[in-house]
Amino acid sequence: MKYLLKINLLLFFIGSVFLCQSSYAKQPSKIARALFTTNIDNREPIDQILILSNKAKEVFFFSELRHFDGKTIIHKWIYNDKVESIVKFKVKGPRWRIYSKKEVNSDQLGKWSVIIQEEHGKSIKASVFRLVDDDTQQIILPLKEQ
Repeated sequence: MKYLLKINLLLFFIGSVFLCQSSYAKQPSKIARALFTTNIDNREPIDQILILSNKAKEVFFFSELRHFDGKTIIHKWIYNDKVESIVKFKVKGPRWRIYSKKEVNSDQLGKWSVIIQEEHGKSIKASVFRLVDDDTQQIILPLKEQ
């Protein structure tokens, strides 16, 4: 009887492990966070840019990815409907944080965007900020602690 109880407990444990693994595998891929920032510290954005003064020389775009393991993700930087740069990342874990950086010229005023895409071109998220020549219009939000 004790032998059967041990077997049942072992089978229950093994089944629980496989059940947890299969529920993990079924997790949908998603972009947990995607934002423009003035800098990255310890793989985290320090703030969030909505409107930026053209006195800035560079802008970072941060993404936190969930369940894209093994896939290639692209940051496509766009200004005035023209692709300015494409940055590719290989995702190596279930939670992966990435960022790309773009140098901006003071005369590149207007709408900037980054489109996050999968390798085959499927767009999965887009974010926008505006570069302006008036410091009083700048909007940079502080971020809450993670």
